[in-house]
Amino acid sequence: MQIFLRPALCLTLMGLAACDEIAVADNPAALAELRGQKSCVAAVAQQTGAAGVAVNTTRPVVELYRHIVDVPGGASWSCITDPNGKAVEIAEQRSG
Repeated sequence: MQIFLRPALCLTLMGLAACDEIAVADNPAALAELRGQKSCVAAVAQQTGAAGVAVNTTRPVVELYRHIVDVPGGASWSCITDPNGKAVEIAEQRSG
């Protein structure tokens, strides 16, 4: 019975992942922002190899197309996206 449940679970998770983009599909700025966050998280996770990478929502960012991404147990990263939401530059933020 487990074999039959795996495809159903995968389809459900893929559907949930698409829901956030559907919710903002009529707002191009919000859609680009959402895609930018996803792209930045993926880029930093790929660069660091860390799991649990997430966008920092506590530090204010006033620049357009810029996100701060936190790596658990590591440094924060700055990510710049293009107007379509694709990460074009990431850099580790160093303190001190």
